[in-house]
Amino acid sequence: MPMGVTRLVGRTDEVRTLARTLAATRGGDGRAVFLVGEPGIGKSRLAVATRDLASAVGTRVLHGRGGAVGPAIPLRPLREALLSVTAVLAPADLDVLGPYRSALARLVPDWAVDDPSRPQPPDHDLLALAEGVLRLTGLAGRGRGCLLVLEDLHDADSPTLAVLDYLVDNVGRQPTTLLGTLRTDAGPALDLVRAAARRGACRLVPLGPLDPDGLRQLAGVRLDTHPDELPQPAIDLLWAGSGGNPGVAEDTLGELVDAGVLRPTPTGWRVGRERADDPAALPTLTRPVDRLAPGRRELLSLGATLGPVFPVTVLCQATGRPEREVHEDLSDTTVARFVRPDGPEPDRYRFVHPVLGGALLARLDPAERRRLARRAADAVTVVHRGLPGPHVRTAADLWLRAGDPAAAGRLLAEAGRRAADRGAAEEAVELLQRAADLLADAEAARRATVLESLISALTEAGAVDRALGHAAALGDLAGRLDPRHRARLHTALAWAATTAGLTGDARRHVDLARALLGPDATEPDTAPVDVVAAHLTARSGGPDRVAEAEAAARRAEAVARAAGLPAVAWRAELLLGELTRPRDPAEATDHLNRAWSVAVRQPAPVWEIHSLVRLGDDDALRTGDLNRLERAHRTAARAGALHARHEAETRLALHAVLQGRFTAADLLTERVLAAATRHRSPRAARHALLLRATAAAHQGRHRAMTDALIGFRRHGGDADRYAPWTHGLIRLLAALLREDRPRALHESARATRADRDHPTVCPLAGRHGLDLLLRAVTDADDPSAASADDPPGRLRWNRQFRLFAHAVRHGRAGRADEATDAVREAVRVAAPYPVAGHLGLRLVGEAALTDGWGEPVEWLRAAEDHFHRTDVPAVAAACRSLLRRAGSRPLQRRAGVEEIPGVLRAAGVTPREYEVLLLLAGRLSNREIADRLHLSARTVEKHVASLITKTGQPDRIAVGRLAATGAPPGATAQV
Repeated sequence: MPMGVTRLVGRTDEVRTLARTLAATRGGDGRAVFLVGEPGIGKSRLAVATRDLASAVGTRVLHGRGGAVGPAIPLRPLREALLSVTAVLAPADLDVLGPYRSALARLVPDWAVDDPSRPQPPDHDLLALAEGVLRLTGLAGRGRGCLLVLEDLHDADSPTLAVLDYLVDNVGRQPTTLLGTLRTDAGPALDLVRAAARRGACRLVPLGPLDPDGLRQLAGVRLDTHPDELPQPAIDLLWAGSGGNPGVAEDTLGELVDAGVLRPTPTGWRVGRERADDPAALPTLTRPVDRLAPGRRELLSLGATLGPVFPVTVLCQATGRPEREVHEDLSDTTVARFVRPDGPEPDRYRFVHPVLGGALLARLDPAERRRLARRAADAVTVVHRGLPGPHVRTAADLWLRAGDPAAAGRLLAEAGRRAADRGAAEEAVELLQRAADLLADAEAARRATVLESLISALTEAGAVDRALGHAAALGDLAGRLDPRHRARLHTALAWAATTAGLTGDARRHVDLARALLGPDATEPDTAPVDVVAAHLTARSGGPDRVAEAEAAARRAEAVARAAGLPAVAWRAELLLGELTRPRDPAEATDHLNRAWSVAVRQPAPVWEIHSLVRLGDDDALRTGDLNRLERAHRTAARAGALHARHEAETRLALHAVLQGRFTAADLLTERVLAAATRHRSPRAARHALLLRATAAAHQGRHRAMTDALIGFRRHGGDADRYAPWTHGLIRLLAALLREDRPRALHESARATRADRDHPTVCPLAGRHGLDLLLRAVTDADDPSAASADDPPGRLRWNRQFRLFAHAVRHGRAGRADEATDAVREAVRVAAPYPVAGHLGLRLVGEAALTDGWGEPVEWLRAAEDHFHRTDVPAVAAACRSLLRRAGSRPLQRRAGVEEIPGVLRAAGVTPREYEVLLLLAGRLSNREIADRLHLSARTVEKHVASLITKTGQPDRIAVGRLAATGAPPGATAQV
């Protein structure tokens, strides 16, 4: 790993201490300093820095090192130190040492003197040797000071330590700094130094670890980057592997880079994600674990087996140790570099980085990893009885790593079933697919059970194509599975095809299921198939088929309740809620509530979510209230119940169209269409295209409506079955917004005929509401039909039109008060539906104008204003024409008109008159106003007179007061 040159990091205080010592030495004050620390802590690096400081100011440096490699060399550090000065001291200079020169000759033979007349100290006289070394440092440092560096003194022999002891006590007599380094390992060298420090003969400088900030600086230097640009996970890993030891940190850093864990990217260094199936072996990073007691190593290994986050309770169960002991071991200084509490309560711990757990596992052989996984799986099973929530998936993964795929497959199947029940469809599919793969060699019944759950999960996920693709697996199981179980699988496939609108596939699987059950099957055996067949029949269209589907659903529901088949009862009630709405919305609501009641008693929240979607839609149809439907949509989204979510979005999109929230409707529609395209669901795609056409029609966008209907047919849309929707909710509205009354009557008639053949498709079709109003205003009304009890007419969308139609009939019959009251009630009911409500005002306004009753001018002004603002020019123009016919001046549409308050605009105030009104508020005279607006005083006088007339105010002062509110006292805003 190419990295930058290391600089001294995090030792500022120590360097200052040594610099002051050197300065004192040059002044003749000799001192002894010892650097003490563990291997790699930076003793040698600091010694080198001190030598560099000494050399920079001309101080003579003598350097020697102890050694533990090879045969022991007596007095090695001293020999090396003296040899390092031979090149700068001439032999003649040594004469001043007198007899001590001969003592030094034991270390440097070249210094021996062949003169028998000179006294020679005995060879064993270490005192003479020590004094000779001391005097030599004084000689070498004469006039400049001397630095004697003796490293690795923990490896020094006894004679060296004897000389060292003498030097420490006497170095003050020479201009010499004695700098020694040694480890913290117990031994005679450390004892000697500590004793000298206690008597004040030397200074002991312990070197501690770098803190995390120091490690960041060190890593920045090594990686040649700014320290602040290094990711925090990298510093966490360095701290875990080194504990702040610089030497170990450098080795760990190199290992992380070489293993690709720490990677350079165009935006800087990044820590990559650890692969769980191939953890990086990082021996340097995990070396501190080797120094731990076996029990602590075991805790870390079990924690790594459990995952990046692990509970203390499982560790206690797996090791059989009390919780207090486990907490104590996890709080150990070295262990704490690898794991830390996960939250304020120390009941769970997490690895500082996932790489650490993987590296710990990579140290172990495969057999040991399997053994630990088995212990962990057993412990999880005991601690979390029944394996609730995520624990079943944890246990499954552990059994898989323990080498027991069958046990893992069984648990994954259970985890997938639970995910499917709560609506997490995609998670369920992933888990059940893994389970099916792991149980490929299991007995047929177990494989079939998993396959059935997988098909249901794929259905909820909208992946019906994938669900139907598993039909081939039924052939593999045919000879090993009883017919009833095979029939259940075909029933699941039939339901999947039904939800997607794949009628042919659905009927084929229904027929196969019935054939497997045979003619002698019991009702409880056939009920699941019968309810799916009832759904299919209901989608076939025609009053007879609807009655047949309703009868079948009622039979299936009765059997289900008697035999305890909640899934069948639930599906039957949902279908009955759909089928009975055209006849009796109250009964439909009862069926939906019963479906919800079945759902909440089951451990399957997804049933409840689907029930809430239907009940929310029922609320919206009856009252216009979307709260429950929106809540169901949010619940489905949080749970991951994709099918329920898309069902909710389809319904929300329709109600958004009816309520004139077209932007929201478009977003929901496109989301449904994208999901339908992704999962190849033709039924959902057809609904999305119908919604797109409906939204375009309600905005008067004829071309967009036509394109969407063409797309609907291209996606296999049944034009006859959906005719009530396409003619009664799409084309009829489009014709009315184009002011094409003959086309509107034609589309309304087609919708009415189609609704009698397909009564369940669209309860909002024209014959229950808008058709009645259209026929009333065209005098093609059938009063007996209009007054007949029509349960779908109670739905809020239909009720607004029925009220408008009643108003027209009352007005035509001369009952003006009843007619006006009916309009007011219609406006209240139409509050959620701005397009329909204002279209009703436009139609009823014309009738009121013709028959002379009510407040047609106000109604037509409100309608004109709405359709002008929403860019439906044909209706806006028709309203203006009717206003002229009524003798009322239409609203101004010149620049500035939008700034006029609605009540004043309705009174016919022009933009110029409104400018005058604003200036009247300041009590200006006509001349002052004329000067401000560059008009003549006569013109301003006319505008003031017009304002008094239009607003009904007594004088100009009263008109000026309107500037604050925009409305005369007692005036009410128009709906």
